[in-house]
Amino acid sequence: MKKSKILGVAVGAALAMGLSSSAFATNGYQLDGIGQYQVGMGGAVVAAPGDPMTALTNPAGLADITPQVAFSAEVFNPTRRANFGFGEIGSHTNIYAVPSLGFAAPVGGGLVFGGGMYGTSGLGTNYIQGIPTAFQGSFGGANTLIASSSLQQFEFAPALAMKVNKHLSVGAALDIGYEQAAFQEQFGGARGQSGFNLSSPTSAYGIGLTLGVLYKVNPMVTLGLSYKTPQIYSPLNWQESSQFFPAAFDPKTGAVSGATGGAGEYSAHLNYPQQVAFGLAIRPIKPWLVSIEGQWINWKGTLNNFNIYGPWNGTNVVSLPTHWHNEWVFNFGTQYNVTPGFQVRAGYVYGSNPISSANTAANLIFPAIVTNAVTVGATEKMGMGWKLTEAYMHSFSNTINGGPLLNGLPVGPGYAENTSSTLSENSFGVQVGYDF
Repeated sequence: MKKSKILGVAVGAALAMGLSSSAFATNGYQLDGIGQYQVGMGGAVVAAPGDPMTALTNPAGLADITPQVAFSAEVFNPTRRANFGFGEIGSHTNIYAVPSLGFAAPVGGGLVFGGGMYGTSGLGTNYIQGIPTAFQGSFGGANTLIASSSLQQFEFAPALAMKVNKHLSVGAALDIGYEQAAFQEQFGGARGQSGFNLSSPTSAYGIGLTLGVLYKVNPMVTLGLSYKTPQIYSPLNWQESSQFFPAAFDPKTGAVSGATGGAGEYSAHLNYPQQVAFGLAIRPIKPWLVSIEGQWINWKGTLNNFNIYGPWNGTNVVSLPTHWHNEWVFNFGTQYNVTPGFQVRAGYVYGSNPISSANTAANLIFPAIVTNAVTVGATEKMGMGWKLTEAYMHSFSNTINGGPLLNGLPVGPGYAENTSSTLSENSFGVQVGYDF
């Protein structure tokens, strides 16, 4: 069997998720919260806005907060392990930075202008592994695996909000997105490298809307609702010399059929999903806030299949079957004012896993699989309008197990292990704010 063909089978299966997306402290590849107030509240903020980062979660909240500016810097630390079929390996890149900057300012007539620039997602994997001798025959003599993915997404979101009356606020934000992506999975040996290679970083731009409503039933109860439209991105483009995408493997003859591509431009779209969030915030007593929220994220609408267009022989497109499910997310957050100048917070997040065990092999490069997270945070008012907010998040480890990488087919001596992905996450951030 030709080396490029049998290696391509593994490439196609494992890269399927890598070409989909990646993220920080995550529901799928979406942040639990943007900025440290939201992280500390476990993301339960659609009915409890607390800082200018509400422009992306519920822009109506801009009309309900003090005019202010805030800058957040977060260090995100995911721990990832994967088994490609010949032993578990950890990713070699585990530290990422997440910046956010937001503001809110009244402009007259009951209107508030706000928004900012926000890091919304951006993660990846960097697996490098020597292939044990017992498995090299199954991979055409290859002795090295290189499997990496990288995606960074940022949003600029100018927003307007209006306090219609003492009960009702409405708002809208224009979500202008920027993403940079690169992906690679190759097997190397004495005869060089073989596999899928889109490793040159490339960029794309997207646009969408976030609409929000905030309704104060009474001083104790507030309701919040937000809707984020699909964010449509321009194509990601790569100039490459050749590609191979496998379609089928015949274990009797050892023949692999699939699409090969020549030199030219390859492109893909990586859009951001539509979603709806509903929240309820209650103050049992004046210093104590309790907030709960439910979200629905339409991952299936953007990541059920991922098409790669290019100069493929006999066709202009191949499809990677990513098969993400829609996700339901529950957020809980609570805050207590210990003193007028000191607040403490805690939160919990549960999100259904958008990746099933059956799709483990197709999601090895980015295992967006965590389902439970806890958070804590605090804010200290420093005087003269300045305040400092900190938050810590821990997503508990989760593992999914699937069949062999090569679709369960016998491909050679020694290759018998099933694929698996494991992910846990930690983050710590500091936010500096100033109230006008």
